[in-house]
Amino acid sequence: MATFEEYELFDGLGLANLVQQGIVSPLELLEACIVRIEEKNPALNAVIHKMYDQARLQVKRNSSSELFPGLFPGLFQGVPFLLKDLLADYAGEPQRFGSRFARHYISQQDCELVKRFKQAGLIIVGKTNTPEFGLSPTTEPEFFGATRNPWDLTKSSGGSSGGSAAAVASGMVPMAHGGDGGGSLRIPASFCGLFGLKPSRGRTPIGPQVMQVWQGMVVQHVLTRSVRDSAAMLDILSGPELGSAISLPKVNFSYLDSLAKPVPALKIALLQQPFFQTEIHPDYHQALIRSANVLIDLGHKIEPVSLNINSSEVALAFMIMVAAETADYVALLSLQLKEKANKHELETATAVLCEVGEYFSAKDLVWAHYILDQVRLQFAEFFISYDCMLSLTMPAPAPMIGQFRPPPFEKNILEILRRVPYGPMLRKLTRRISAKYLAFTPFTPLFNITGQPAMSVPLFKDSQGMPIGIHVAGQMGDELTLLMLAQQLEKIYSQSTPPFEKGRLGGICL
Repeated sequence: MATFEEYELFDGLGLANLVQQGIVSPLELLEACIVRIEEKNPALNAVIHKMYDQARLQVKRNSSSELFPGLFPGLFQGVPFLLKDLLADYAGEPQRFGSRFARHYISQQDCELVKRFKQAGLIIVGKTNTPEFGLSPTTEPEFFGATRNPWDLTKSSGGSSGGSAAAVASGMVPMAHGGDGGGSLRIPASFCGLFGLKPSRGRTPIGPQVMQVWQGMVVQHVLTRSVRDSAAMLDILSGPELGSAISLPKVNFSYLDSLAKPVPALKIALLQQPFFQTEIHPDYHQALIRSANVLIDLGHKIEPVSLNINSSEVALAFMIMVAAETADYVALLSLQLKEKANKHELETATAVLCEVGEYFSAKDLVWAHYILDQVRLQFAEFFISYDCMLSLTMPAPAPMIGQFRPPPFEKNILEILRRVPYGPMLRKLTRRISAKYLAFTPFTPLFNITGQPAMSVPLFKDSQGMPIGIHVAGQMGDELTLLMLAQQLEKIYSQSTPPFEKGRLGGICL
């Protein structure tokens, strides 16, 4: 079957508009998507589970609906879409969490998020790669192998939504699902030249299998090539979730419609120094200053600031919380699989993290919650005076494939500790792991802790031609200001390249 040649030039709303106008059929879009997955995935390893037959059946069912004869319900009618293989239960389909241990797990029901994706008219074509249990800022699980960056196949696409990012950036789909617990939407968005919005805590659903992940720090949304697709998806995904203690109420306006409004002059804090100690690449520092100057030209007020936190305590508290929840999640998965959690089926780092989670006490976990609560208070007080905070998303270019993995001597220590966990060494190792992780991601995790919305916008490129994401965080619950600001930047830069790559952010959008 001939495929729709212009498929990659459109964002999701653009493709849906073509369907609504009868210019292309949903089946034509699906076949165009499948051709591109088959062509591009062998080099990228972005899609690890294909659902072509289910997608074709979904097209047939939706197009024959008595309620909508020949037309899909929902804003994204007939648009191909990919799910991240983590926290995205699709009834009857496997979900492996990037782990060999979960290779036999089959979802028994659609999660609330997937239900809303389907209600939007999206056609789910498959699932994308993710690091084991989403624990790494690069996507290189041992079970499925590394996902490569479409801009440079020797480099990582980021994580933990790296499979989704690579699929969108390469043109397989116009947008894809992702989650963010420490930057997992924004990191791959930055490395792959996409728009990535992390909504506020509780804005989008995550249950019913689990109602909170990482104490509510993990939030679900999408990676997109256009700002308007992200806004439209937030209209669809946001709203209370039955049984959730952290759900935010549905807003009384449309994020998508509000993009047409003029952006008010904003007071923006400029953060040049990272929260956690690391080096900033010169190209990246230059991009941040250029971004600040662009915003000044747009009429916004930029004010350089410094915001000190007790980085060592925060890093330890964050890792204690992650370790405790990882150990609990693996135990819960073991119950669902009805087999004992065999930690030798887990990657070494994950197995040791489970040991860490079992080693620290309830008292330690309460202390961690206290430290993280203090950070939330500090940021809430700070943002009383500012609309947004501007920083980099990442401090340096995407690492080479394998660069973020533990070096041999560290891997040997981890192997010993997975077999003979020694308490004092586990505590020391926890500090070391947390420092390494947060040096790699020194800007993004703080806004998971605070619950504030934050986004990565692909404004510039480095000297090697790789995309650089600019990070903007907003006040709690105020995704609208971020989306309007991103739309303002997109309108300016989508007309020329660089800094925006034509056809990636912007392009033909009917």
